[in-house]
Amino acid sequence: MNTRTENAQRKTLMTPAFRLATAAALALTLAACGQPDRDATIGQKLDTAIAATEKKADELGERAEAAADRAQEKAAEATRDARVSAGETTAQMGDFIDDAAITAAVSARLAGDPDLSAIKIDVDTRDGKVTLSGPAPTEAARARAAELTISVKGVLGIDNQLVVTAG
Repeated sequence: MNTRTENAQRKTLMTPAFRLATAAALALTLAACGQPDRDATIGQKLDTAIAATEKKADELGERAEAAADRAQEKAAEATRDARVSAGETTAQMGDFIDDAAITAAVSARLAGDPDLSAIKIDVDTRDGKVTLSGPAPTEAARARAAELTISVKGVLGIDNQLVVTAG
């Protein structure tokens, strides 16, 4: 059943006319099934039955409202959970894209340097920390690669594993 149907049914159950009709039916049923109470008039019996029916209807209405409140709270919680999950995924993707951008920028800087462009330097970035690996012809070339790397925006650290090869 959809929410609109449930709301319409709840509103119907809460109307005074519905309560009165239910109380009257209950009173007539009780009068037909039970022993007649000689001291009470039909009006008194009807009033008692109406009061009991209204009390029960009020209790049921309160239960329905409490259930609706709980359902609304659970829906809000599920929405918050979904937003948090989506935010975490977006943040993770942002980290990946940032690391990829850093790797590309460092590789471009190294390729643009005349002393380093002929060297195959592997660049790997994880959480903003760049690892350089491969050969370097001199200690000066190794240091230059580190300088170019640290100058790239977003680089948080360098692990310079370039090995100076004599030759």
